[in-house]
Order: sequence, then structure tokens, then C-alpha cells
Amino acid sequence: MKIFSNEQIYEGDRLTAQKQGISSAELMERAGIQIFNWLHLRMQGAQVPIHVFCGIGNNGGDGLVVARHLITHGYNVKTYIVNYSDKRSKDFLINYDRIKQTTKDWPTLLECKEDFPQIGVDDIIIDAVFGIGLNRPTDEWVKQLFQLFRASKAFTLSVDIPSGLHTDKVPENENDVVWAMHTLSFQTPKLIFFLPDTAKYTVQWEVLDIGIDPEYLYTTQTEVDLIGKFEVLPLYKPRDKFSHKGQFGHALIIGGSYGKIGAVTLASKAALSSGVGLVTAFVPKCGYIPLQTSFPEAMVISDAEDEFISNIKFDTEPTAIGIGVGLGTEAKTIKAFEDFLKANKKPLVIDADGINILSKKKTLLKLLPQNTVLTPHPKELERLIGSWKNDFDKLKKVKAFSKKYNVIVLIKGANTITVIGDKMYVNSTGNPGLSTAGTGDVLTGIITGLLTQGYDPLAATVFGVYLHGRAADITVEDYGYQSLIATHVIEALGKAYIDLFTQPEQPKIENEEEENQTEK
Repeated sequence: MKIFSNEQIYEGDRLTAQKQGISSAELMERAGIQIFNWLHLRMQGAQVPIHVFCGIGNNGGDGLVVARHLITHGYNVKTYIVNYSDKRSKDFLINYDRIKQTTKDWPTLLECKEDFPQIGVDDIIIDAVFGIGLNRPTDEWVKQLFQLFRASKAFTLSVDIPSGLHTDKVPENENDVVWAMHTLSFQTPKLIFFLPDTAKYTVQWEVLDIGIDPEYLYTTQTEVDLIGKFEVLPLYKPRDKFSHKGQFGHALIIGGSYGKIGAVTLASKAALSSGVGLVTAFVPKCGYIPLQTSFPEAMVISDAEDEFISNIKFDTEPTAIGIGVGLGTEAKTIKAFEDFLKANKKPLVIDADGINILSKKKTLLKLLPQNTVLTPHPKELERLIGSWKNDFDKLKKVKAFSKKYNVIVLIKGANTITVIGDKMYVNSTGNPGLSTAGTGDVLTGIITGLLTQGYDPLAATVFGVYLHGRAADITVEDYGYQSLIATHVIEALGKAYIDLFTQPEQPKIENEEEENQTEK
């Protein structure tokens, strides 16, 4: 799913109105009806007090449409105009006149704190104060209104975006923004729904289709894409009946040090479980027996040094290489890593101490093959690109870093983001159960495994992140967040693949009589 910028959303609205021969007010009516339908389906006429707070721009116009339809369907509605300026948008005025023609209970004007209504904990708030075009400081009394929403603990539904929230920056004060329990976003989600600094302002979100021109939606290139099942399905490479292991490549996992051989074991198992034909692990001598006994499917090469890697030499011809898991940063290891980079021409995934070594010696970044995949956790990322002020500053720095060194960088998190140049891919799978030791090693193994099978670096990364998260989502049902471990994710990779082709379950017919009625 594409995530459109503000400018692209405005252009889509304009083009849709032009091509479909409708006015912007009619498009607003369409959007408002979609919100009403969402509410009506869930409320079924329930007489819960509904407070609709409308600004004086187009977001407020959407709110007025919703309020009007709720009123005509007999709901218990109170409408308010948050009068923060003397300017009104044209479509707001159109819908203000329409609601005055619908009910004698005209909207109440709010201009200061003394005008605020009483809101009960069991009431519903519809927030249509500010939309995506907010370009002015919020008045103090309006901020106090937002704080009233939050203090009431009433269910708060935001129209398109929580009011006070910008799409390209983090609020200076969390009290300046509506804390929505649910947001209904028009046509596309907003990037802010997926960033740690801003995602907290809406507990849940949904996208409503308001009929934006399909050709525009399909052909317009966006800077950000949201990745789900339907985005990764076209990436999947099916297998022929007569295929054999030689067709699926040879993955090499390099890493490990005394006490950290488990990281290589996990990455190697994940690579094999992702579908590669052969896996070889390169480890210090102390890792030879543990790997041979715990993971018999892997081949093992050991360094002459017992406790850490000192010289990366191998006779195999790997298809792709993952390096860095459990590697350590001994002086001899750093030298071996540098020598390896100078000689290597294979597709590469670098994680953990491999990234820490790059951070210590940034000249090594120039030795990386094009589209090398870097998979740092937050602290490793900070060592690589420096500290950041907020999520938007972090995105800016990662994009600059990716372009400078021609690499793919993961920003790990609840919604892991794959960055390649100016393009970003936001993952939709995964859960808090992944916050445990070893899951990063598993991800490195999966991406290396996909690279080995012939997926291009970007596809391997996006698909690998999706599978990693989906496997965790499947297995968390058995273990819960607290008890999920990295091995469980590997064990569920097969189910994650199968899930790509699973259709939603159809409702079952309770008995034969109902079935016969259906046939009639």
C-alpha cells in the first residue's frame, strides 16, 4: 500500500474531482458518508451521546457531513464549531449551511475554555478540528480542548489524522495533540502512524476508500510504501517439481566468538529455513563442536584461533554472505573483517559487530558491494549515523547515509523500515515478542538466505523483514509475548510461507436447513 504525501493527497483530490466531474464539496460528502457508514455499522442506532468537534477548514467540513448524517439517522448528536480563526474554507461553509437546514439544533460555537461542554466517559468524541494541512500555531484554548478530550476518557475517533499532529514533524508537546483511540484515514495511512514518536497518538487506525481516481493511485510513485501480504506475494519465487538444492544457492554465515556461537547457529538455521540449498558457518575453533552437534544440517569451517575470528579464509564458493553476528571486536577480528571486505565481491548482509566495526572505521564503508544490507539495532544505528533529535531526523540521516554509501539500511522497530536512498518500506508484521535475544540474528539469516536464493537485495530485505515478523505473529499465539524466543521464529518460518497463500476463512453455515435456504 502506498503512503502518499500531503501534496500527493491534495493532487489526488483535485484530479478526482476533475476526472469524475464532481465538486470538492461532493468529494467531501463522499468522505463524510464513509465515516458515517463506519460508525453506523458499529452503533446500530445506539443513543450514546456523540460530540462532533469541527474546525473551520476542510477537516471541519468532513465533520459537519458526519454530524448531519448522524442527525438524520436519529443519533444523539451535539455539534461544535472550534472557532480558532475568522477564516473558513469554502466547503466548510457549504456544509455548515446544510447542517443548519437539517436541524434546529445548530452547531455550538466554541471560542474559549468557558464554552467547553461536559463529556462523559461513556460518550463518543469525533475529532474533526484540524486535518493534514495544519500550518498555524494552535491556540492555547484549543490545546486545552484536546486535553479535555483525553481527560474525559471517552472514545475518541479522529477524522483522517489526530488534530494537532503534523505529517512531517514531531509535536513539541504531547498535550498539543488529540490522543485518538481510533483514526479513520482517507485513502492512505500516514507515515506518522508507524513512527515511535508519533504512533502513540492513535491506538488504532483504518483506511477508508473515498473513491480517489484509481489511475492516479496506481501510477503515482510514493516515497513510502506499507508492506503487507499483497505487497510481498509478487516477490515470492515458486519452486519447480524437479528442483534440487544446487539451484537455491550456498549461504555463508561468518561470525561468533567465545560465548556467542549461538548467534551464528540461529542465523545459519534461519538461512536454511528460509529456503537455501546449502549453509556453511565460519566460526572460531571454539564454535566447531557446538555447531556440528546442535545444527547437523550446516557445514562448518573454523578459524585457527580458538576464541575469536582472526583470519577469514574459505575454499567454498558462497552465493551470498551474512557477517557480524556474535563476531566481537578484537583487534585481529577487525583486521580480518577489513581484509575480507577488500576481497569480497559477493552480496552481503552485515549485522551486529560487523556494523560496530564499520562505525569504528568508516573508511571501510567504501569497500561494501552495492546494495549491501545493514541490519543494525537502534544503538548500532546510532553508532553508524550519529544521534538524532527525533524520528524524522533519524529518517533524514538514514536516507542520506544510504545514498552516500549506496547501501540498504534497516531501521528496526515495531514497524521496521527498509531504507534505500530516498525510498522507504514500512513493515506491517511483527509484535513485542520479538524484543528478545537472538531475533536479530534470525533476521540476518533470513535476509542472507533470500539473497542466496536469487532475490535482489531490496526484495530480500523487504520480504525477509515481512516473513520474520509474520512468523513471530503466528508463533506468538502459542507462546505469548514474554515467552517467545528466537528459535520459535525459525520454527514458524514454514507457516509464514504457507500463510502467503492462505485465504480468509468463509463463515460456516450452521445447519443443513440454513444451507438449503441459501441454495433457494
